[in-house]
Amino acid sequence: MDFLIVLAALAFLMFVAYRGYSVILFAPICALGAVLFVDPNLVAPMFTGLFMDKMVGFVKNFFPVFLLGAVFGKVIELSGFSKAIVASVINLIGRERAMLAIVVVCGLLTYGGVSLFVVVFAVYPFAAEMFRQGGIPKRLIPGTIALGAFTVTMDSLPGTPQIQNIIPTTFFKTDIYAAPWLGIIGAVFILVSGLAYLEWSRRRAAAAGEGYGEGHLNEPEPFEHEKLAHPLIAILPLIMVGVMNKVFTNLIPALYGEKVSFIPAVIGKVAPVVQQTKAVAAIWAVEGALLIGIATVFVFAWRTVFAKFAEGSKSAIGGALLATMNTASEYGFGAVIAALPGFLVVANALSAIPNPLINEAITVTSLAGITGSASGGMSIALAAMAETFIANAQAAGIPLEVFHRVASMASGGMDTLPHNGAVITLLAVTGLTHRQSYKDIFAITCIKTLAVFVVIGVYYATGIV
Repeated sequence: MDFLIVLAALAFLMFVAYRGYSVILFAPICALGAVLFVDPNLVAPMFTGLFMDKMVGFVKNFFPVFLLGAVFGKVIELSGFSKAIVASVINLIGRERAMLAIVVVCGLLTYGGVSLFVVVFAVYPFAAEMFRQGGIPKRLIPGTIALGAFTVTMDSLPGTPQIQNIIPTTFFKTDIYAAPWLGIIGAVFILVSGLAYLEWSRRRAAAAGEGYGEGHLNEPEPFEHEKLAHPLIAILPLIMVGVMNKVFTNLIPALYGEKVSFIPAVIGKVAPVVQQTKAVAAIWAVEGALLIGIATVFVFAWRTVFAKFAEGSKSAIGGALLATMNTASEYGFGAVIAALPGFLVVANALSAIPNPLINEAITVTSLAGITGSASGGMSIALAAMAETFIANAQAAGIPLEVFHRVASMASGGMDTLPHNGAVITLLAVTGLTHRQSYKDIFAITCIKTLAVFVVIGVYYATGIV
């Protein structure tokens, strides 16, 4: 019975997310509803002492990253730099290789710190124009954007500043460059397999006489070749984020040591505040890098950005708040579910998987699929089982960097099921439906999920990290 209660809570959260209801509202309802059936007396204590405690802890750690990432993406958009980057890559690669060009553009933007959602809006008009000119079915645009923005630069490549690569650092005390070779190997597998699938789909459509199509919704205006920034200036903020991220990753531990303590300047006797540097060094590094990226945009395009920054920053901040609170609510939900007796059945079942890395991969990708969120599913899994994963790593002699990379990549596996927010946004922006385009997104999802197990196999075969 206890297990069924946990399963019902997870299923209900997945259902309401699929139906489009707010996770911020329903995550505590689902969690506390489960508590109500187990022990009604614990509803209020669980809510205040566990759900809210974990939720607030997530916001404390990650809201600045969400906020700065959203603002950085917005100023890249307002400055016109995103258009300049897209146009330059298309000219470099060639319009005849439309799919490869769009994948590369999406990868550059996301690896440079631009939000996945911002990338969808920035790239779609160019993708539509290129696919129209090339006679490629419009229905393949979502799968192409998904391959470029939702895979390798989200969680596979070392150093990516996306939140899915940052969350494991707080549990495993690693940095965002963890297991670089495994990440690169996984990225190559995903790109080669994904591009091969998309090209096969294009050729199959061409053989059937299928073109771009007519009567589509949300068709963008034909792209006007306006005056754009020089591509080197446009890409400089992205390069600065990557370079400074690495600089701060090395500098912060050397500057602050293992911990920092200070006594607040307030009246009365207070205990010193102690901050363990290793727990937050990766977060500080990303925050510092994003600040420098934002400043770089202002240096080169301050007139253009400043004229629209007031309204643009409001939408960016609103998006950051929503994304943070959605994930934080799922994090609190996971903490409550993990505290229920029924979760022991789940934990014991997963522990029956003898291989610790496969255990972690299945746990993370399953919860990411259930919640429809890579960051949310990973947060639930690590909040509940990080100590178990660490103990397994120590027992098996596996570096925690490998656990970081596997968790990060697994979170971006089955997360893109139909109820995923990014998938719903992508289809809405492109004016397509699940019936028309989800098949290709799901194919990319399967490739991405398989890549995690390829990486695990490579590690066991070679020991490479």
